[in-house]
Amino acid sequence: MYINRILEKRILDASEQFRALIVTGPRQVGKTTLLKHLADKEREYVTLDDPIEREVAVHEPALFMERHKPPVIIDEIQYAPNLLPYIKMRVDTHQNKGDFWLTGSQKFHMMKNVSESLAGRIAVIEMYGLSQSEIDGKESEAFTCDHVMMSERYKTREPQSLERIYERIFKGSMPEAYTGKFNRDEYYSGYVNTYLERDIRSLTQVADDLDFLRFMTACAARTSDMVNYADIVYLAWMQKCAAWRYS
Repeated sequence: MYINRILEKRILDASEQFRALIVTGPRQVGKTTLLKHLADKEREYVTLDDPIEREVAVHEPALFMERHKPPVIIDEIQYAPNLLPYIKMRVDTHQNKGDFWLTGSQKFHMMKNVSESLAGRIAVIEMYGLSQSEIDGKESEAFTCDHVMMSERYKTREPQSLERIYERIFKGSMPEAYTGKFNRDEYYSGYVNTYLERDIRSLTQVADDLDFLRFMTACAARTSDMVNYADIVYLAWMQKCAAWRYS
């Protein structure tokens, strides 16, 4: 089941204005699903999660570009950042709007390469989990702190009980939670494992997966609080000491 997203119009507008666009955001927030939903039948789809496609993209980028000509969706572009200069050459030569739709899940390393290779040629759109409007199936503009717009939106919304609010927070905002059968514990356990194994290990400054997991736990325990780095570091350290004690 597809859930309509507020970003749809923004992506289509960007595709008419820029030669390339990239949708960034955490894994499984619906980037690929959204782009596939918006794409017409002429637009090819290729994912660099496919090890064969990734091998070609990394070691023979010119051949990859010949095999997958625009309009095209290239999924998980962070696996082959060396493709970006070739995309730049392609869009500079042909200058067709919306030729390349890209997605990426590792924002920090990837965006440095994007800004260096495709500055002025690419629209960068960040995507998050589902909003309450999207979950409820209500049409809405992207959230802004405009009191007039918020007052108008308030008139069309149903009051939420405290129990439902906590249920919503507990369930989370991933599309998977609202499109079929959903086992929360299994889903988020697998999500964290995938994140640690596939993304964190590619960040060279992260030496210990367990230390990073403790850091994530310390941050999660302080959701909606003011950021206190010393407090987070202290809790992560205490968790590590406890692990040593019982090991």
